[in-house]
Amino acid sequence: MDFTMRMYERICESLKSYNIVTVSQYLTQKVDSPFVIIRHDVDRQPKNALKMAKLENLLGICSTYYFRYPKTYNLDIIKTVNSLGHEVGYHYEVLDKAKGDYDKAIKIFENELKVLREDFDIKTICMHGNPLTKWDGKDLWNYYNYRDFGIIGEAFLSCKTVSFYFTDTGRSWCSKLNMKDNFELGKECLKVCSSLDLIQLLQSCRTNKNYITVHPERWSNNLIYWTTALARDVIFNTGKKILQVGLRK
Repeated sequence: MDFTMRMYERICESLKSYNIVTVSQYLTQKVDSPFVIIRHDVDRQPKNALKMAKLENLLGICSTYYFRYPKTYNLDIIKTVNSLGHEVGYHYEVLDKAKGDYDKAIKIFENELKVLREDFDIKTICMHGNPLTKWDGKDLWNYYNYRDFGIIGEAFLSCKTVSFYFTDTGRSWCSKLNMKDNFELGKECLKVCSSLDLIQLLQSCRTNKNYITVHPERWSNNLIYWTTALARDVIFNTGKKILQVGLRK
């Protein structure tokens, strides 16, 4: 079975030849190749994020966890994740909340960031890409500058030297239904669909500047949670297909 916590552990174990860095480390330190940035978008189920953070800690891995406010803002869990050596960041979705009003969106951004900074040193941010809304959260920075808020980088916009981007969005590492969580890299096309494909690629050391995004809600050894996540992905993927057909008309 794919998308189990054991399978994620195998992915982590395949990274022994790489320098594993957080988003902020990538932006502030000289990172030698080969490297892997690991990012977690905590869209739902922060308890699952904590399990993943503990697993990574046991394996000597530090990664970045982006939490939505207030959707996944569980203060105790986030404090524990941070205490394990992981970076905590802000998973903003303010343009969706403001229904496309940029002035309103930036005010929401400032207020929510202020709340998170009461407990955490937030240095980087990452757009939450709701596939069923028409707004792309990154567009906010066409009108404003996140550096004005003491932010050093945005997880999509600031990772300029990455060559290969892998995300589990759509419950596949090569989903054609990935509408917003993507990079236009223009690099070699790699056939990576399952986690086993990803493991084999990483072990081959064919890629040296990698970026991996994982959604913790999708990964579980518990059959009930795993099945629930599968059902949710099927529903979302069906909605994406309908939306794509509508956009083509």
